[in-house]
Amino acid sequence: MTGEATATTTVRRPPWVWPLALLLVAAAVAPLVLYWLGNVDDQRLVDLDVYRTGGQALLEGRPVYDFVTPAPQLLPFTYPPVAAMLAVPLAMMSWPVAQWVWTAGIFATLAVTVAYAFRAALGRLATGRAAAGPAAPGRTAVPAGDRRGGLWLPAVFAVLMVACTYLMPIRDQVRFGQVDILLVALCLADCVARRPVWPRGLLIGLATAVKLTPGVFLIYLLITGFGPGGRAEQRRAFLMAAFTAALLTLLPFLVIPSDAADFWFHALLDPERLGANAATTNQSMRGMLIRLYLPDAPTSLLWLVLVAAVGWYGFRHARRAFLDGHTTAGVALTGLMAVLLSPVAWIHHLAWVVVVLGALAGDGRDPVRLRVAAGVWLYYVVPVPWWGVAIKAAEIPVLSPVLGKIVQNGFGLGALALVWLLASWLPRRRETFRPLA
Repeated sequence: MTGEATATTTVRRPPWVWPLALLLVAAAVAPLVLYWLGNVDDQRLVDLDVYRTGGQALLEGRPVYDFVTPAPQLLPFTYPPVAAMLAVPLAMMSWPVAQWVWTAGIFATLAVTVAYAFRAALGRLATGRAAAGPAAPGRTAVPAGDRRGGLWLPAVFAVLMVACTYLMPIRDQVRFGQVDILLVALCLADCVARRPVWPRGLLIGLATAVKLTPGVFLIYLLITGFGPGGRAEQRRAFLMAAFTAALLTLLPFLVIPSDAADFWFHALLDPERLGANAATTNQSMRGMLIRLYLPDAPTSLLWLVLVAAVGWYGFRHARRAFLDGHTTAGVALTGLMAVLLSPVAWIHHLAWVVVVLGALAGDGRDPVRLRVAAGVWLYYVVPVPWWGVAIKAAEIPVLSPVLGKIVQNGFGLGALALVWLLASWLPRRRETFRPLA
């Protein structure tokens, strides 16, 4: 009956439960961390080395966009100038210390992402049905007859952390020392935090200023804040995000004007600066089209058509998901837009898969949604694109050129399938599934 309070009891969670869960996570991810941090020096966390290079250039008074990492990588700094300013503390650390600090940061931001992405399932596990009131300090309110929910919460969170760590896009965060999972956490927290202590939109503005591609969330805030059904809080968040991004973009023109001009008028216009666009690791729609090896003109035209079509479809359904109260799905769709619509999107940019899994799993009551989420998880655990490279290398007549190229584009094509799952399949599944009370 509406308004009827659910009978509750409380469970005292032993103080060792969360430390034990964190210890299990540490033990499970240690092989991955030690493997990549034990890699040969010139192959170890090469993207972190890029970030430190930007900060080091500023400390030494050298041009940021003429500075490259040591041989054999020789990688240039490719981020906006404010990112180089923020990287100065990393450059002031020793290389070994920076590696451990950054790797710890990757897992801290992954924990934030998992907590927000799977909030519906974790919240139901912790509290069951809506409780009549808050629990006493140190206790978790749970319905009568479900006294173990609070005790299982740390274990389930640990399992989710480990499962997400071994997704290939997250493994690559550790391998390369990438920043993507931090940007995912910033955008996700800004969109779904119920009572943020920061002005909503601030974190999206920061993420956009650091790496541009999170700018798709400016579109998300715009379309959910304006027009029929738009929300005032989204309009305010859009204005804050736009203001923050603009402020952090203009600031370097005052502090390091020559580097700021060099980025916006030269480095940004060179797509090859990011790496070989046709490489397997580029799983954006443009990357997939480039690997068809058509002439440049039809490739560019096809890409623009696909950007328009996929962008319209994805943002339209992201707005619908938000207005229907399914914010995590809306954020997941928008994150996939950042990957698919970008000219270059490496495999580690698909860290948004963590949010996709949370949106698909929901509150964990629908077994079909859980099976679909498990299938998506497995697909992004195995190195599908590299299987395509192996198939092409086998040179089997007819099979290798066609199948190999399809499999080589597997993660990008998978991202397109995820857009359809979130936009079309998931809403229908919600209408079909009626959980038992």
